[in-house]
Amino acid sequence: MVNNTQKSVAVIVAHPDDETLWAGGTILSHPQWKVYIISLCRASDTNRAPKFLEALKVFKAEGMMGDLDDGPNQDPLDEKEVEETIIGMLPRKHFDLIISHNPNGEYTRHLRHEEVSRSVIRLWDTGKITGNILWTFAYEDGGKKYNPKPIESANIYQVLTKHIWLRKYRTITETYGFEKNSFEAVTTPGAEAFWQFTNPDDAQKWLIKGGVLK
Repeated sequence: MVNNTQKSVAVIVAHPDDETLWAGGTILSHPQWKVYIISLCRASDTNRAPKFLEALKVFKAEGMMGDLDDGPNQDPLDEKEVEETIIGMLPRKHFDLIISHNPNGEYTRHLRHEEVSRSVIRLWDTGKITGNILWTFAYEDGGKKYNPKPIESANIYQVLTKHIWLRKYRTITETYGFEKNSFEAVTTPGAEAFWQFTNPDDAQKWLIKGGVLK
């Protein structure tokens, strides 16, 4: 999986740890990538925020955190607020690759994941953020029947080497400090999957369909 080709990569997620759970192995497997990671929530979280900064060091990435509401009620956010937050945090540059959530999330269900995905797709479609390719995470949990797992039929499905998976797992359990029996640690996928889009029109159609194959 290691590729020495330099790419500028934007990773846009809702929460600190999403970058690790759903794409950490891919980032670690491409050490030549120039990665910028933004988490839209938890900047004022005195526990999670410093751990995100430590995770950036693990990935040899730059990044920034926002502080959108992430209360337990999951009250819907204003679309414009989410989009403006992304634009305000992301460097003004063209990326080779943009990575973010799927419109229906990675498990049943977290509204913030879905809102971030929709905003990223709209911003790419309108040219407010630019990139050659968009990857959206490809995971599902069978409607809460099991822990999230990568979708093998996705455009990109990569089994992580044991070494890479252990580095990813330690980022979850040591850098972020999640207990070994926590959802995050137990879930940590040994493979990673993504839906790939090479033009915004296809991604927008995907969004309209709800991020599912039809």
